[in-house]
Parts: sequence; structure tokens; C-alpha cells
Amino acid sequence: MLKLLSLKFPVNFSHGGESRAPLLRVLRSLTGSNPRTFVPFGRARFCSESGDGSNPVDAKAVPEAEVAAENAEEIDSKSSSAIVPTNPRPEDYLTVLALPLPHRPLFPGFYMPIYVKDPKLLAALVENRKRSAPYAGAFLLKDEPGTDPSLSSGSETEKNIYDLKGKELFKRLHEVGTLAQITSIQGDQVVLIGHRRLRITELIDEDPLTVKVDHLKDKPYNKEDDVIKATSFEVIATLRDVLKTSSLWRDHVQTYTQHIGDFNFPRLADFGAAISGANKLLCQQVLEELDVYKRLKLTLELVKKEMEISKIQESIAKAIEEKISGEQRRYLLNEQLKAIKKELGLETDDKTAVSSKFRERLEPNKDKCPPHVLQVIEEELTKLQLLEASSSEFNVTRNYLDWLTALPWGNYSDENFDVHHAQVILDEDHYGLSDVKERILEFIAVGKLRGTSQGKIICLSGPPGVGKTSIGRSIARALNRKFYRFSVGGLADVAEIKGHRRTYIGAMPGKMVQCLKNVGTANPLVLIDEIDKLGRGHAGDPASALLELLDPEQNANFLDHYLDVPIDVSKVLFVCTANVVDMIPNPLMDRMEVITLAGYITDEKMHIARDYLEKTTREACGIKPEQVEVTDAALLALIENYCREAGVRNLQKHIEKIYRKIALQLVRQGVSTEPSSNASDQAVGANESTVESAEVEEKSSETVLNVQTIVEPEETTIHEQAIETLPSDNITPVADQPLDSNVTPPQVNVGNNDVLETEASKEAEKVVIDESNLSKFVGKPVFHADRIYDQTPIGVVMGLAWTAMGGSTLYIETTQVEQGEGKGALNMTGQLGDVMKESGQIAHTVARAILLEKEPDNLFFANTKLHLHVPAGATPKDGPSAGCTMITSMLSLAMKNPVKKDLAMTGEVTLTGRILPIGGVKEKTIAARRSDVKSIIFPSANRRDFDELATNVKEGLEVHFVDDYSQIFGLAFNTNQETEK
Repeated sequence: MLKLLSLKFPVNFSHGGESRAPLLRVLRSLTGSNPRTFVPFGRARFCSESGDGSNPVDAKAVPEAEVAAENAEEIDSKSSSAIVPTNPRPEDYLTVLALPLPHRPLFPGFYMPIYVKDPKLLAALVENRKRSAPYAGAFLLKDEPGTDPSLSSGSETEKNIYDLKGKELFKRLHEVGTLAQITSIQGDQVVLIGHRRLRITELIDEDPLTVKVDHLKDKPYNKEDDVIKATSFEVIATLRDVLKTSSLWRDHVQTYTQHIGDFNFPRLADFGAAISGANKLLCQQVLEELDVYKRLKLTLELVKKEMEISKIQESIAKAIEEKISGEQRRYLLNEQLKAIKKELGLETDDKTAVSSKFRERLEPNKDKCPPHVLQVIEEELTKLQLLEASSSEFNVTRNYLDWLTALPWGNYSDENFDVHHAQVILDEDHYGLSDVKERILEFIAVGKLRGTSQGKIICLSGPPGVGKTSIGRSIARALNRKFYRFSVGGLADVAEIKGHRRTYIGAMPGKMVQCLKNVGTANPLVLIDEIDKLGRGHAGDPASALLELLDPEQNANFLDHYLDVPIDVSKVLFVCTANVVDMIPNPLMDRMEVITLAGYITDEKMHIARDYLEKTTREACGIKPEQVEVTDAALLALIENYCREAGVRNLQKHIEKIYRKIALQLVRQGVSTEPSSNASDQAVGANESTVESAEVEEKSSETVLNVQTIVEPEETTIHEQAIETLPSDNITPVADQPLDSNVTPPQVNVGNNDVLETEASKEAEKVVIDESNLSKFVGKPVFHADRIYDQTPIGVVMGLAWTAMGGSTLYIETTQVEQGEGKGALNMTGQLGDVMKESGQIAHTVARAILLEKEPDNLFFANTKLHLHVPAGATPKDGPSAGCTMITSMLSLAMKNPVKKDLAMTGEVTLTGRILPIGGVKEKTIAARRSDVKSIIFPSANRRDFDELATNVKEGLEVHFVDDYSQIFGLAFNTNQETEK
């Protein structure tokens, strides 16, 4: 406090010297060994000791030092004048204002700030200071009778002072105090500096309290008395020991010597008592004692107590230090490490750092965050501050806040409502799929007119490999939305959708909350893959849990079990994919808009392979377009004989297989895709113009080869086979030169240009994949023609079936097993399901009725045991669309009349002969085209489905729509019966 006050009320401290100088000054001033130690002049400027013990004094200071040594009283007066501008005379201040001091007495030569709450007293002090009488009496306040001063706090004492007035306050003051100079008054704070001792003799005025005082002087003493010297030396020795352990005391000594000047016996006693930690009554005893020897003895007792306290403190510190070992030491080091990490910003377990991190993360979206979420976050942050960092509840709360603050509350990405832009992107990524593209463009158009978009639930259903998942990415890119995909195939735990309760160990939010955290926006495109393969286990039904997420009426307040606060996911565009929509529960199906992707016909697969798959695969393999050519015939053979699936995933695998083998072949031949940068360096002495013309001719010959490959594929194939039989060194890039007589062979110098000629030859060689050498790259054909019979025999009819892999043709065969009167029966094989078995029974009954109607005398069904078989018995078959095909097969056998060539049919039949509608019209139509079927029979109810098909799918087909089986009978057996086309 003294040092702070000295800084607040500065005195010139330009004295220099080392840290031991104050103590040396004390010793030398008391022993009188060097009378030149302190020479006060000007504003308390003092000479200082040098490092080697010498005492350099400038010439002007020496005479003053000699004068000061001759007269000690003159030194005292000069020391006092170093602090105050005027030295108060006793006869001038016999009546002073009384200032009560609550804590400690004011000793001469020390600063003390006090607070004056009495307005009259404060006004009197200000008035006195203006009248050039800035002095008052500072007296210590006695403790209230019957109270223990050690138990009363400072604030209570000050409060009691403010309540005391007049005589009551006068009675509580000690008689002996100090004449104090008022150095400054700021507000109610008054800074005092002590000068000499006073004793109260009489009360003059009660408000403000004014007293009459006597100025006290120390009793005469003998400076050469050995007892006084010994006592003072002991005080100095004790102070020196205390100063070794306390830096604060050293500051006191330095400040006192700078402000007061030289130490003498009375000042040494006052100094020791003033800076000691003794209670106020003991300090008051020192202040009241006028005998210098007794005062030194009292001060010596106080500093000895300070010394003992320092020793006890040192022993306690040593004992604690010895106790901190082993685990305690490790704990201390860990705490220090945490503090270091906190300063470096590496510590994340500190509660303050964690809270500030969460608040900083929430700050950008604070205005957009819903009020109920902000309330929960604030409550959890308050709870976090009350928890211990080592408790498990702390980690649960921290993780909960981590998720709450990481979600993009109200943060939406800017959508692109440009329909033309979306059309370009969708066409770039996918060929065909007009239904899906049209639906997305409708969605964008509605959003543009409204100015905002609402989340929708679209379900893309179709066979594997038709692009359901990849089209989701294209939609996200067209709309400028973030994309997130998660598969629910085989998912059997509801917690994956709705999240776990926070009370569980390892609890996590659901997939939707994880999605929002990952993408950083509240309106992403979420692709829920394989929604038809949801499982159902002991942990609940995930399909039912998806209802809240996918219901447009509920997902504005989607509630996750972990977060336990409503989340608005109504702006999210959900795209689901499924292979079979029949496997999706009806309540979930009701929330979705189903768009069917039937698959691709051969023409569409050719476009996709040429424009998308081949280009992507070629770039992935690092092959240049001029190095490889896959002919249209090869692609067509690949599609027809290897990749008949509705999708194009298997086609992509085969194209990748082709290009991998081509890459290996090119590497073995030493062909590099990098341009030869050092060819000119290798061709030493070659003419630059000659080399340039050679490169031009090389490109020309390459172009000729490309033209011949496209125009005359058969001759190109023969040429390529011839190339394979020749050594690689003999291959010339202009072997087909006769196609263009203007082309001349490249003129290249012989000798050092052999390397360049070889590289040019290898670069010019092109690998051509044709139908003839396709099997060398992908093996033997997997599929043959779907048509087993060119002309279907008696009892055999081609039907059309739908499978998860797309449409396919399906033969139904019926043959006679046993004949005899009354032996009519039916046996069915081919791993048929219950529905197809029932269809077979119905077909047998309807066929008997039609045969009796057409040929009453024909008793074939009554006397014949029939065997109906559907080939490919290892494949399970079921579904209500084979009734009319079974009837036709049985009637063909009964009437010994084969079915018309190139005819396929599908449809279910009732017992009365009515034809029921079927599904999968597009898939079945594609399957019929693949088998070169010319005529198809569909139920009349499916006319609208067929009309919606693309023109290239319907092209070249003769389709008949029937309501009754009698119409099919006329078409199948050439009875020329009119049917609706």
C-alpha cells in the first residue's frame, strides 16, 4: 500500500544504487561510521552506495554533508522539509480537527489514506486546506467495550465510526495521535502523512469534532548510550533477517528512506512498529511511548514476533513441500500442465473455456435460433458451471451442448431456381429418366413462383443400377443444396432414426440430426437409400419411426430423443430409393410420391455407355481417346450378351474391365500417355522442319485410320488382327494409306532418330475393340437369346414377367403325361408361388370351358393328365399375371395348334374369362423388344400405362389390348377375330 501511495504521490526517486543500499544506509546512519551517507537536498535526492562499497559524493554535496554531521537536529529539520513544503510549528496547530482511524495508528513519516463519510467533517477539511492550514489530528479509535477486536471486521468498524457523533466519538478516541498533513482530497478519500505526536487535552467542538492538543516531544536520551545502541543494533539485525524473506518489507525500507531521509533511533523504532504486522493496540503503545529506549524495546518485541512468524511460515512451507511428493507431486504437475494448456489454448476440459467455445459457436446463428432452443442452451451452460469437470454428468452435458450448438439453426443455403440451369445439369449427368427430370423441374418452378421451397418426399423405385442414388446427387447440384446420404437397409433399431436417450452410455442423436450437423444447413437434400429393406427387430419398428420424419404435417417439429427439442426439417428435400415398393409399409408409402424408373432399353444403354460410362472409365484409367476405340458393334454385343439387366451397373463393370486390360496392354508396349518432351533432345542433329512435318503426317495417318475404323469396320478388324501378328517394331502408322493418295510417309532422318520413329509408331497404334475380339477382354457371353424357340411348338407360349432386375420373357410349357378316361388332372412345376398355383388351377378350369365351347366333342381335359412347367426352376416365381398365358398353353396342346409366331402375352384371368390389369408395363415391353417379339397382348386397363411410354420403347411393336380371353384366343390361334389395338 505504501509503495502504491508513493507512486500515486510521486517524489523524485533518482537515487540509483543496489538493493542492499537501504540496509547499508540504516546501519551506517545508526553507527555513525560514515556521516556522508545521507545528504538531503532539493526534493529528497540522496547519494547511493556503489557496487564496490565506495561512496562517491559530488563536490556540491560534501559541504552539506559535513554541516549535517555537526548538527543532528538540523538534519531532522531538513529531512522533514524533504517531505513537506513547510515545517508546521507547534504554536500554530494547538486546535485541530480530529480524524478517527479504524485500523492502525498513523506513525510520523508514513502515508495513510482514509475515507471520511461525515459531510461536515469533509467540508471542514476542504476549507482548512484552502486556508493554507492542511493539518488535522489522526487518532486511533478504541474498540467498543465488551467486544473482541480480533473478531470484528474492518467494514463493521468503519460502519460504527460513521454512526458515532460528538462526545460519543470523542470518548472512543485514544488520547495520543499524530499531527497529519492533508496531501490530497479526492471525493471522500483523504490522504494523510504523519509529522509528530499529539495528545488530546480538551473537546472544543462536536460537529465537526475539534479538539485542543499538546505537541509531544521525545524524552531526552544519550545517543552514546550502549544499551540504546545495542537495542537498536538488535532491531536492525532482526529487520535484516526479516528483510531476507519479505520483499514487501524491503520496499517499505526503500520508500521510507527515500521520503524521510536518514534513520535515527526514534525513527527506527517508529519504522519497525509501523511496518510490522502487530495489532493496533500494540502499535498504539509504541506511538504513545515517548521514552526512546522503551520505544525501541517495544519495537524489538514486535519485529521479533515478525521474525518468529516468518520462521513458522517457512517451516510450514517446508513441511508442505515435503508432503507434496509422489501422487501429490504428480497432481501438482498435472494442474500446472492444465494451466499451461489453457494459456496456449490447447485445454478443452476447462469449464470456462468450454462455455466460451459453445457461446462463440452459437453467436453467428443466435438471431436465427428458436427461443426455446436458446433457453435450453442457457440452462445447460449454467448447469455446466456447477458441475465438477471429473463427473460423468459433466461429460453428458458437454456433449449435449456440443450437439445443440453445432446444428445450423435457421441457416439455409441459397437455392437456385433457374429451370434451364437445372435442365442442363440433369441432362449432363443422366440420359433419359424424363419422368424424374420433369418432376424436379416442376418442384423448381413452384419454388421460383413462391419465392421459397418446401421439402418434399420423393421415392424413386426401380431395379438396381438404373441411377436412383446418383440422380439424387444431380438433383442436389441442380438445386444448389447440400447432399447427404444414409442407407436404412437392414436397419432394425429405432434409435438410429430417433436417437438415444441421453441417460444411456454412448448415446447419440439420430441420423437426421447427424445429417444437419455434417452439412451445416437446414435445407439439404437427404437421400434415404434402400427404404424397402428396413428391418424390424426387438428395438422397435424403424419404418414407423420414419413416419414422423417423412410426414409433411409433422416434420416441422421433429423431435429427436437425444436433443429433446423440436427441429424444423420441413425444408429438407427427402429422396428415397427402393427396388420394390410392395415391401414398403402402406402408412409410410402414403407419405411419399413414387416415381418409377423401369430401366433402360438397348438404345438408351448405348447412349449411356458411349456418353457417360466410357468417358468416365477412360479418364479413370488414364487412357487418351486416340489410343482406344470401342465400336458400336462391340457395345451392342456387350449389352445383348453380357449385360441384359435393367440397370447399367453391370455394363459399367464390363467397360471398366475392358479398359483395365487395354491399360495393361499399353503399358507392356511402353506407350505413355505423357507427351514426349525430350524427343528433340534424343534426335541429335535432326532437322527441326523435318521432324515437324513428320508429326503432321503422323496425325494425318492417324486420322485416316480413324475414318476407316468407322466407315469400314470389317476391314479395320482384319487390319488389327494383322497388326497383332507382326512384331511391334514393324508396325507402321500408315498401313491404310491407299484410302488417301495425298498422304505421304513421314520423312524422318535415319540414325539418331530411331527412338523418335519408334515412339511415333507406338503413339499411332490404336486398340480397337470389335465384336470379334470382345470375348478376349470380357470372356464368353453370359446370356444368349431369350427366345428358346424360333417357332414355338404346340403347348408352349411366351409370357412376360416382372422381376426386381427388370422385365423378362417367361415360357410356359404344357405337355401330356397320361391319357385315359376320367384321368383329367394337372401337375405344376417350376418353383411356383401360391398365387401362380392358383392361377394354374383357374387356367385349367377356364381352358376346359373354352374347349367345350369351341370343340364340344373334344374331351381332352377330361381324359388327360397334364404337366405344366415354367422353365428356370431354380428361380422362384409368383405374381398375378400368368393366367392368360397358362390358358393359351393348355388350349394349344388340346387343339394340337401352335401359337402364332413372335407373340407374347401377360394378364390375369378370372373364372369367367375376364382379363385383369397387371403391373410393370414398361419392364415387360422392354423385355419383349429384347426378345424380338413383334406382337404383345396387354389388358385393356393398361392402355394408359403403355401410352405414357417413350416413343423409342413402343417403336416397332404391335400391341393388342383385350378385355376377355376370347379376344386372346382369336389372336393366338389365327382365327382372324377383331381385337382392339
